[in-house]
Amino acid sequence: MTQTQGPAGPAAQTTAAGANTAGSSATRWSSHLGFVLTAAGAAVGLGNIWRFPYIAGENGGGAFVLVYLAAVVAIGFPVMVAELLMGRRGRGDAETAVRHLRAETGAGPFWQTIGVLSLLLPFVGIGYYSVVAGWVLDYLWLFLSGQGFLDPTAGGGGDYAARFAELQGSPWRLLFFHALFMGGVIAIVAQGVRQGLERAAKIMMPALFVMLLGLVFYAALKGDFGRGVAFLLAPDFAKLSWHGVLLAVGQAFFSLAIGIGALMTFGAYLSEHDSLPRSAAQICATDTMVALLAGLAIFPIVFSLGIDPAEGPGLIFVTLPAAFAQIPGGAVLGTIFFLLVFFAAFTTGIATLEPVVAWATGRGWARPAATLVIGLAAWIIGAAAALSFNVWQDVRPLGLVPGFEDRGIFDTLDYSIASLLLPVNGMLIALFVGWMVPRAIQRSETGWSEALLGVWRFFLRVLAPLAILAILLAG
Repeated sequence: MTQTQGPAGPAAQTTAAGANTAGSSATRWSSHLGFVLTAAGAAVGLGNIWRFPYIAGENGGGAFVLVYLAAVVAIGFPVMVAELLMGRRGRGDAETAVRHLRAETGAGPFWQTIGVLSLLLPFVGIGYYSVVAGWVLDYLWLFLSGQGFLDPTAGGGGDYAARFAELQGSPWRLLFFHALFMGGVIAIVAQGVRQGLERAAKIMMPALFVMLLGLVFYAALKGDFGRGVAFLLAPDFAKLSWHGVLLAVGQAFFSLAIGIGALMTFGAYLSEHDSLPRSAAQICATDTMVALLAGLAIFPIVFSLGIDPAEGPGLIFVTLPAAFAQIPGGAVLGTIFFLLVFFAAFTTGIATLEPVVAWATGRGWARPAATLVIGLAAWIIGAAAALSFNVWQDVRPLGLVPGFEDRGIFDTLDYSIASLLLPVNGMLIALFVGWMVPRAIQRSETGWSEALLGVWRFFLRVLAPLAILAILLAG
């Protein structure tokens, strides 16, 4: 199909067989707001809720937040603009966009690695991410059905850690809720960009904000809000080590959905009239706002009950259910909280599956069939990851590889994707746009002045790659 004329270069107007429908005039966002909400949904995920608030509080509070914001501006934002640029200029799915840009810029075949990783990462990533999202669905069901709280007089003594371990030890519960979540993702993505992804984001993202603000309001009224604010935002530079600085830089990179392929694919659906810098700034601001609000909603409640804060799954599935059990209206608050977390996970899930589906539809597949086949294949990957918590817990798929000796299937997938390949792809995107894309294309796509363009190019060429390399070396 002939491509819509716009800022995309001659290579992006290719109509040869295999050109992706992502760049066709039929596939565009219905509104700029729809794009921003969908892209922000890709960025806002479980890490905003269970990781950022805790590591911020433990590493100097406001001091950590300042470093995080600086890293978003100097690393996350520039690379996000670069990834969106590749999608819009290349007018296709990730593999096609990179191929078009290589043809336009004369870049060598090595750079096609970006296109390959931008398909591999979301395909594998959605598989095991869906398992974790299934945990959220399990707990949402428990709260909806009135089983969210444990009886402290029962045999288990109200042990929420034991209940979470029981969930992980049940293959059928894990597989069922993994299938339920993936089925929902497939159902939405199969409907297309406007009727599927965009419509879901326009409902779920505003609802997420309303629920989050409601929880913050409750925390301000009933929780130890002063201590929660101090934990998260009061600057304590004495607690901010170099390790904390690297954590802040890493969080700024990982939190923004950079390198997973979603932003590049979404960029292909953008109009030439949409400002890439403004769009990236709106996505970054939304993601950061959710992370900060999550901390303000969670920690005042936790501190008011004298419970030590935690990070990761323990915060969501152990600490908070125990906290909700001790406060008035806890059943309602718990239901709202897990619905909020589900929305965050689901918007990330649909955005993660889309890059692979866009690639398949560009090669002649009908979208419903492509979504079903790819979703089922990803579910199988996730099923193996789910079983690594129970019946396959002793399996070490890369046990002979240094650094993977003690990692099960889930940990192997998570470490390979999130800690290794995702930063590598982000670094390649920064280097490709910074060094291989001509200045004239950069200027026409961003609309920046020469001064701003020069700063952005420095960030892409030097600062961002060095920062991402530091993240990789820090492990």
